[in-house]
Amino acid sequence: MEISLSNEFLLMISVATIVIAVVVVVVTLLKKGSIFSAMEKHQSELIGRLAQMSQYASLEQNKISQAIAEQKLSLLNMIDERLFQVTQNVGSGLQQSASKTNETLANLRERLAAIDAAQQKITSLSEQVVSLQEVLSNKQARGAFGEIQLHDLIVSVLPSSVYAFQCVLSNQKRADCVIKLPNPPGTIVIDSKFPLESYQALRKASSEQEKNEAEKFFKASVLKHIKDIAEKYIIPGETAESALMFIPAESVYAELYSNFEDVVRESYKSKVWIVSPTTMMALLNTVRAVLKDATMQQQACIIQKEVGLLADDVTRLSERVDNLSRHFEQSVRDIDEIKISAGKIVNRAERIGVVEPEPVPFPTLPKQQEAV
Repeated sequence: MEISLSNEFLLMISVATIVIAVVVVVVTLLKKGSIFSAMEKHQSELIGRLAQMSQYASLEQNKISQAIAEQKLSLLNMIDERLFQVTQNVGSGLQQSASKTNETLANLRERLAAIDAAQQKITSLSEQVVSLQEVLSNKQARGAFGEIQLHDLIVSVLPSSVYAFQCVLSNQKRADCVIKLPNPPGTIVIDSKFPLESYQALRKASSEQEKNEAEKFFKASVLKHIKDIAEKYIIPGETAESALMFIPAESVYAELYSNFEDVVRESYKSKVWIVSPTTMMALLNTVRAVLKDATMQQQACIIQKEVGLLADDVTRLSERVDNLSRHFEQSVRDIDEIKISAGKIVNRAERIGVVEPEPVPFPTLPKQQEAV
């Protein structure tokens, strides 16, 4: 707005300058001609108008300057307000950004702490896995690992009175665990086996030939374990007709039942049931239910015997109550007879009290003779 007002003012100055120049030229020409005298009057009037126009231009210039000053002041005030608003908005935005940044940094620190903890756990787990691999690489340590897992499963489910670990049988063979069940089925033997080497060879086989050889090796290992358990731990008259082979790895168990059905059928024929930790837990819960049922049956026999004895006691009590009732009846009759006798005595006493004795006459004395 300031620029437009300045342009108008310059335009008016330019127009006034041109008019003055034209008037000067005309006056100069009129002085030279015959119409000079006639134009003097117009010249004076023109000069007066030019003076008025100059005065008007000055007034307009003052108004324009004042308007420019007012517009400038208004513009400055508006700019100040806008700058103040912008400053406030920028300040609040920076504050919000700072708070969000702090919150994000806090979350980031928490996540980094969680990541550090997870990394430590992963490192510890890696060390444990390495140690577990070292343990499982030794055959004796691998057998101890299976026995410990079997021990934990049995102890967590069954009462201590129905199982025994490292029990020696009559054939001098030591069983990992025996579960004492009532007949049938009788005592069940559990032996832990872990064919890890043959399973790892099967997993690592890359070519078809290596896979075939690994499958034969795995099958031969499992069949040998089945045969050993059937020969050592199924003893007629001492143990049940079947035994359990515990495999402490679900992956080995799944591989066996998925791809080696002939081996599983052979175990059925030999009456050696192959179980994993999961199926072992289900089997132990079933065994606990069987033991509970057997205990309830034993308790039922004891209760039945006690009920029979209680019936005998009730019969004797009934006989004695009858005898006592007869005694009570005799006592009632005796009491009635006593009451009758007492009544007779009371009546006699009353009659005796009613009888009045007759008066006894006094004897008459003889009169004395008068003295002479």
